[in-house]
Amino acid sequence: MRIILVGFGVVGQNLAKLLLSRADDIYVRYGMKPRLVATVDSKGVAINQSGLDLQRLLEVKRLYGTVAAYHDDGKYLGEQDTDALEDSKRSRYRVDDIIREIDAEVLVEATPTNLNDGEPGLSNITNAIKHGRNVVTVNKGPLALAMPSLLELAEYNGVMLRFSGTVGGGTPILEFAKHCLKGDRILSFKGILNGTTNYILSMMECGLTFDEALADAKSKGYAEADPRLDIDGFDAAAKLVIMANWIMGMKVTMKDVIFKGIKDVSLEDILEAKEHGKVIKLIASCDESRRLRVEPMSIDKNEPLCVNGTLNAVTFTSEHSGELTVIGKGAGGMETASAILRDLIEVREAMSKGLNRN
Repeated sequence: MRIILVGFGVVGQNLAKLLLSRADDIYVRYGMKPRLVATVDSKGVAINQSGLDLQRLLEVKRLYGTVAAYHDDGKYLGEQDTDALEDSKRSRYRVDDIIREIDAEVLVEATPTNLNDGEPGLSNITNAIKHGRNVVTVNKGPLALAMPSLLELAEYNGVMLRFSGTVGGGTPILEFAKHCLKGDRILSFKGILNGTTNYILSMMECGLTFDEALADAKSKGYAEADPRLDIDGFDAAAKLVIMANWIMGMKVTMKDVIFKGIKDVSLEDILEAKEHGKVIKLIASCDESRRLRVEPMSIDKNEPLCVNGTLNAVTFTSEHSGELTVIGKGAGGMETASAILRDLIEVREAMSKGLNRN
């Protein structure tokens, strides 16, 4: 399997490490030999149609800060008048040229999430699908803003679009609902979909104020320098959109979600809930009327959904099986990379059967 990887940050680098460490196992178990034939970061690109040396790729990134240094002459990103790949002497490349011209079965899109316009991930995914590439993405932005149209585009072009790492990191929340509950009907679901806010609220239960808990989350690397995507509820809303589309068959985007973050949750609110045997969590939900909401809610501390720290948890209510809860790590570079590998294996299995399983 030939792969174009766009985005070589924490997740992309962990994917390279995972492919290195599990190469033999992947081949023995799945008959699959994944090869990165092009890797793109924010500054440049490394290309080898026979497959990049992953150890060297990681070392170059560590030493020089860009995969462009993989090549002696350097291959950097930038605008140009003609196709970059037609002239081996050119050093300026465009991502859309690489997606179009490099022979590969799959694009792995791992650029940072942008919930304003979904770029550059939205263009990367769209271009790949239009040129007959299967796509695996961990980028929530394009899906939160345009998931119904992207799924339709993938079906029209006969390719697969997979995204299990966008919800739950390495925890197979989407797969559980889609595959393990076949034959049943999911009526509703609710869950804790953002590990950062869950950590902050957990620390407030221990007596910290919101500002103190946020500072602690930043110091431990659980919150970004600008944590608004998490604490204002955008991240949880984006994940809720993905779940609603994929699991419930809805056609929704971010504008269909009513959401509120945790900034207004006070220590007094936390302590009052505690007195009544409850805790406050940021809950994303799709009810039986298919209303989508994200908001801080008081839940019983004995509920399976009540997890602490950076854990995620989702409770599905189905017609025949009742309530089932999935709990696991919601983020992490290697956990998310493992979700990418899981999707790549599914794509490979479908390809070997000549199937389009959108």
